[in-house]
Amino acid sequence: MNIILLSGGSGKRLWPLSNDVRSKQFIKIFKKEDGSYESMVQRMYHQIRRIDRDAKVTVATSKTQVSAIHNQIGTEVGISVEPCRRDTFPAIALATAYLHDIQGVSEDEAVVVCPVDPYVEDNYFEALQRLGKIAEEGTANLSLMGIEPTYPSEKYGYIIPENKNNISMVKTFREKPDVETAKTYIAAGALWNGGVFAYKLSYVLNKAHELIDFTDYDDLFQKYDTLKKISFDYAVVEQEPKIQVIRFDGMWKDLGTWNTLTEAMQDSAIGKVHLNDKCENVHVINEMDVPIVCMGLKNIVVSASPEGVLVSEKEQSSYIKPIVDEIKQQIMFAEKSWGSFRVIDVEKHSMTIKVTLQPGHRMNYHAHQHRDEIWSVVSGTGKAVIDGREQTVKPGDVVTMNAGCRHTLIADTELQVIEVQVGNEISVTDKEKFELES
Repeated sequence: MNIILLSGGSGKRLWPLSNDVRSKQFIKIFKKEDGSYESMVQRMYHQIRRIDRDAKVTVATSKTQVSAIHNQIGTEVGISVEPCRRDTFPAIALATAYLHDIQGVSEDEAVVVCPVDPYVEDNYFEALQRLGKIAEEGTANLSLMGIEPTYPSEKYGYIIPENKNNISMVKTFREKPDVETAKTYIAAGALWNGGVFAYKLSYVLNKAHELIDFTDYDDLFQKYDTLKKISFDYAVVEQEPKIQVIRFDGMWKDLGTWNTLTEAMQDSAIGKVHLNDKCENVHVINEMDVPIVCMGLKNIVVSASPEGVLVSEKEQSSYIKPIVDEIKQQIMFAEKSWGSFRVIDVEKHSMTIKVTLQPGHRMNYHAHQHRDEIWSVVSGTGKAVIDGREQTVKPGDVVTMNAGCRHTLIADTELQVIEVQVGNEISVTDKEKFELES
């Protein structure tokens, strides 16, 4: 199975755990058998591998998410990086060209496209396999998977099939309706449009060449910022007369708000949390190293991270986005391909950060022109490379880098360092990368 996972968005409705570089699919809230927690993207990737060990998985995403993807699911997954946001048709066209030109997938093979963040069970991926096989048979140019509605939702678009068979040609589509209209759609056999579809690579490649002047993946990538913003639905789906849909009646949840997300949590509390016995329907996620105590609360979600603290009645939590849009704050936590960092303190001319490197990983070899940096090693062992000179580091060591100095850290074991940045201009743009000579 060839599968493209669409991973985008900043997930502001799940503030403060999500931000501009940490979308909701990277938040670790789903409990595993060993008691640890995994994120949506990890859960989905592991589910795919259980159903199809040899599946070719490609994540279509923005460059800000690449480090988190590598951190959470490794480097074996393919990544099609959007240089900038151009909506879903250019993103899917780029990912399809990536599969064909970079991964070597034949034009006659089918690819399944789905969002990275629904909460589903393994039968969802069995259905995706069937969808891919149906697409490869070529009865229709585009094959969709429609979700059997569980209630008359106003949040989803609807697929109107020609009949109520398990596989049917599509009669038409309807935008998000009001509740009463949704009831009439459902009575007629309509399905939720969950954004899941499959096609032969040649179909979307041909559509892309019709709408975009490009030769191959590299050419499309280079001119990506000049492309018109257009959705896949508008560019392809609404123009295609030969579309079929298969029905899926398994569990499918869109965890787009705190209210829906807490419904999928196995534990009512994650992190240092104390709930007394008078609390009812309360969920707390605490990423801070300080305790949160809740007493006598009902229907409340509490979430704490370095970005801020949310305390909300669950229904009201879905209206958080306009408030978060007004909050202007730098990123306080991020996962990188080599580990993670957490901002501890910010002053006018200094910033203090806790850096964690995973064993066998290293930062980019880089330099800053407008700030000095000091590393104090807290735990673990590794090597620091300063202007080409290598030195071992261990707990208690202090390494100083002046502005303009090229430097990197290499972790032998998990390496934790307190990094202090000092300067009149501290900015994420003040960074120049270099090749590290071996």
